[in-house]
Amino acid sequence: MRMDRATRRQFAGVLLVGGVALLASALVPPERALVALDALVDDPRSFALALAVLYLCRPLVAWPISVVSALVGFVYGTAGLPVALVGAVLTTVPPYALARWWRPTTGPFARAGERSADLFAATGDTRGVLAARLAPVPTDVVSAAAGLARVDPRSFLLGTAVGEIPWVVASVLAGQSMEALTTEGVHAGWPLVVAGVAVAGALLAGPMYQRVSDRAGVVD
Repeated sequence: MRMDRATRRQFAGVLLVGGVALLASALVPPERALVALDALVDDPRSFALALAVLYLCRPLVAWPISVVSALVGFVYGTAGLPVALVGAVLTTVPPYALARWWRPTTGPFARAGERSADLFAATGDTRGVLAARLAPVPTDVVSAAAGLARVDPRSFLLGTAVGEIPWVVASVLAGQSMEALTTEGVHAGWPLVVAGVAVAGALLAGPMYQRVSDRAGVVD
């Protein structure tokens, strides 16, 4: 079965973006970036600027937000929680904005956007984003799906901010407890992952049950 032109173009775009991300991650691994930023700690302005650039560029290398949050915790301790939370929200905006601006009308991404829009319509924009952030779903996948679904920007930012709180807190605390800056030990433990899945499931249970009931009523 031959792929149509839009599908071929979109798959080529995915391969290109994925290749750039892999190359960038290989050329600038998290450990090297963290060491470079650690060297700027004594210059607060330079460090703050570099941290902002890192948050904005993080989607290009597909690093977990937890790595940058741990850096904030290592440098600022728990006082850096507001900085880490703002950064966690900021770093989700580029993929969301790009997907919302692009929003293809044909091909697999158009179909993905339609399915995402159906899901967010059933759950509500804020609740849907919040549940997705609490669940262990890749950050940039959630952001792109919300953009393709044309989720309202305010709902996206609010759902992201609240949903990222437990992950940011855990990463900042992990960074604060480090004796040396490293990427090891900054990933969420299983208890937090299970709790996130449970809360996300609870948030989605009601809307999804209502949606199934409505569809069953239509069929009957």
